[in-house]
Amino acid sequence: MWPVLIGAGIVALLVKALSEDSDSSDKNVKKRLFISFAIEDSKYRNFLVAQAKNEKSPFTFVDMSVKQPWDEKEWKRKCRSKIKSCDGMIILLSKNTWHSSGSRWEVKCAKEERIPVVGMHIKKNDKGAIPPELKGKKIITWSWDKLEKTIDNI
Repeated sequence: MWPVLIGAGIVALLVKALSEDSDSSDKNVKKRLFISFAIEDSKYRNFLVAQAKNEKSPFTFVDMSVKQPWDEKEWKRKCRSKIKSCDGMIILLSKNTWHSSGSRWEVKCAKEERIPVVGMHIKKNDKGAIPPELKGKKIITWSWDKLEKTIDNI
């Protein structure tokens, strides 16, 4: 069952995002974000991590991807614990997301734990269907400005 779950996008990334709000006296507020994505979109997660390491980037990430296989019950327990420790979740959206039971479960979990969730399209012109778990949630297209503003508002 584990390979199916991994293939479904169970891999998660716990991140810390540095938010700089020029109107605020607290210029270095760090927020913890959980990044959810379909395993087929891991290269886009890698792009996001690389983007965060760019010296011009207004945010940074610490990669906490799952590095060992867990059975489903263990994965859900550990994943829920990581999600609960975060300020928000960003789910990378693509044509793979609809079929990613892991990512969809992560969104449900975040909602149950009252963690803000934002969807972010990884491609401008090839978006795919938005899963019903994101109904009523903010959806953005990937850009530095939109991502920074989203992190500021989490």
